Amino acid sequence: MRDYLLTLCVTAAVTYLLTGPVRKFAIATGAMPEIRARDVHREPTPRLGGIAMFFGLCAGLLVADHLENLNSVFELSNEPRALLSGAALIWIIGVLDDKFEIDALIKLGGQMIAAGVMVVQGLTILWIPVPGVGTVSLTSWQGTLLTVALVVITINAVNFVDGLDGLAAGMVCIAAAAFFLYAYRIWFSYGIEAASPATLFTAILMGMCLGFLPHNMHPARIFMGDSGSMLIGLVLAAAAISVTGQVDMDALRIWEGSAREATHAALPVFIPLLLPLTIIAIPVADLLLAIVRRTWKGQSPFAADRGHLHHRLLEIGHSHSRAVLIMYFWSALIAFGVVAYSVHSVMWIVLAVTGLSAIGLVLLLLPRFSPRTPGWAERFVPPRYRRRRRTAQEAPATGQPAATAADDYEDEPRVPVGVGVSGVNGATAIGARSRFPDRRKAGTRG
Repeated sequence: MRDYLLTLCVTAAVTYLLTGPVRKFAIATGAMPEIRARDVHREPTPRLGGIAMFFGLCAGLLVADHLENLNSVFELSNEPRALLSGAALIWIIGVLDDKFEIDALIKLGGQMIAAGVMVVQGLTILWIPVPGVGTVSLTSWQGTLLTVALVVITINAVNFVDGLDGLAAGMVCIAAAAFFLYAYRIWFSYGIEAASPATLFTAILMGMCLGFLPHNMHPARIFMGDSGSMLIGLVLAAAAISVTGQVDMDALRIWEGSAREATHAALPVFIPLLLPLTIIAIPVADLLLAIVRRTWKGQSPFAADRGHLHHRLLEIGHSHSRAVLIMYFWSALIAFGVVAYSVHSVMWIVLAVTGLSAIGLVLLLLPRFSPRTPGWAERFVPPRYRRRRRTAQEAPATGQPAATAADDYEDEPRVPVGVGVSGVNGATAIGARSRFPDRRKAGTRG
């Protein structure tokens, strides 16, 4: 465990330290796309954050290769080299897209080629476990098609969810943490060395995300771009393929006993295929809702709009950071719930997930309720919960003295501040964050 933690820390440190110079490089090369109508941010922000994440990946693999307990991963398996080859190819395509905005079909072709490169070097799905039947071996072309499909779906799911500052990196980090616990349990509890590459991949993936998050949290100073989102999506898919394609199912002894016992025992085997899909749960729900919404309005299903889940969270009153935390919550609930159920499929886990889901729904709808704070308690609550006093200019024409009208209270609906508006978040794309926030009221000058 200490070697995995060391690899994670080195990866995070290298990613964090390189992100600053990469940001300056992105600004110098003009990798700062124009603001689109559906974008949440309101200031041009540099991309190419995937450059720092890729070098963090290389540093993590290099350190692991020199650690005594992890060196066997490189000696007994070709999977780290396959991952590095596919990651380098998908990273180059992402960098070109961040700079030149290449066509979507070209990116899709590049994703399939990157997956094919990993398949050629041995990182592929060789069999599928089926409860009650056993291990079903796949032919070469079947394994290749399934591997490419899993890689492409995971890459695009991560790319699709990258809509708010820190959202994609945080959600992938949560999924990687859950996957690490699963892979480490397979390796440590069952003594299966074939699970060690996936454990290493998820540890490095967590380091990449944790090192980049401080620069990407709201207000973001740099975006990971497609060079980062496609890269972390490929690493997550590679970890799933590694466990599914290399672990010997007979070593787990899952096909013993009754059909019910075999089905329950086979759950840990199916988790590698299901866990990467947990990060797709929210994007797929968003996609389906978007298709229904646009079709209902008579628009094309592919027409861009500001009706995605993160836009809705902002519209109902959540701040940018709170919207991201809410989506973190749902991702963690799904990922860790699946892992917990794979260990013990008991009723209390289902009840716990149900209770946490109810709490999440309450937090989700909380901004719709505007609490009325009594006058005597206003000094003890944040300013946004206080009632605004009327000024002399706002006094109604009722014949009352201005002093009397100024002492009256009126309830003011709380309107969420536009996210990313210049002067609100205190950051620009080419300058440092201001140490002194602008305290002038909105709409004033000078």
